[in-house]
Amino acid sequence: MVVVQEVFRLIKKLLLKGSLYAFPLMNPIGFENSSRYITVSEEDLNRSFPGDKNGSLAERMADKIFSTVLESKPNLVLDLHNDWISSIPYALVDYSKSLESIPAYEKTKQFSRMTSLISILDTDELEDTFSYNLLLRGIPALTLELGESYVINERSVECGVKSILNLLSELGMIKPFTTTFGYPVPEILRDKILKYSQQMSSTSGIVRFLAKPGFFVKKGQPLAKIYNAFGRLEETVLALNDGVILGHSDYSVAFPGAPIIAFGNI
Repeated sequence: MVVVQEVFRLIKKLLLKGSLYAFPLMNPIGFENSSRYITVSEEDLNRSFPGDKNGSLAERMADKIFSTVLESKPNLVLDLHNDWISSIPYALVDYSKSLESIPAYEKTKQFSRMTSLISILDTDELEDTFSYNLLLRGIPALTLELGESYVINERSVECGVKSILNLLSELGMIKPFTTTFGYPVPEILRDKILKYSQQMSSTSGIVRFLAKPGFFVKKGQPLAKIYNAFGRLEETVLALNDGVILGHSDYSVAFPGAPIIAFGNI
């Protein structure tokens, strides 16, 4: 919401051509209850697209949002999200074999590199998200994961605003504006789209992280240690691949099979 507010505060003086539209809030019921879900129906709005005007509450909301967006005939749609509390901002591209032949999909990958954020290719095939269904209809759609939820992280707000200004500049809507910011992308990662992955714990205990979000790590590098309640080391978590740490779990307690670290892998 704050990123949208800041962009529209600035755009009044910067916009040269075109139109910019935004929903500052898409799930007011969840917002009021500090939840990503529509709490009265326990539905995930971003698993309800393209929606159904005669369907469930989430499907009706999704249908209204989706049809409104389609009416504007956009050249690009950005879906602004939060991630884990300890996460760096990054640009997320949908993954699906069914999208590979669609020109808008390749354009979306190009747009992801223009943000100055790390570009990440999702590894889950989700067919009921907002961005996936826009891509199916030939509309470039990119998700921006802009750091922690529940509180306003001003560094993440800055990353979100400047990444959007970079894109508006590339579209010719504002004067040339290109900047890097926030979390510098290592040279080895420039112009690459990394693959998303999560690393799981194999035991229970208290997690103590050894590498911060934004760090580039090598395969086999220690990332975290997991201790039991009495302070005995139960597991040392090692990097499975070279890549950049995107974020840490929101919880200090680990359980077997639970994700504790998110990566962008080369």
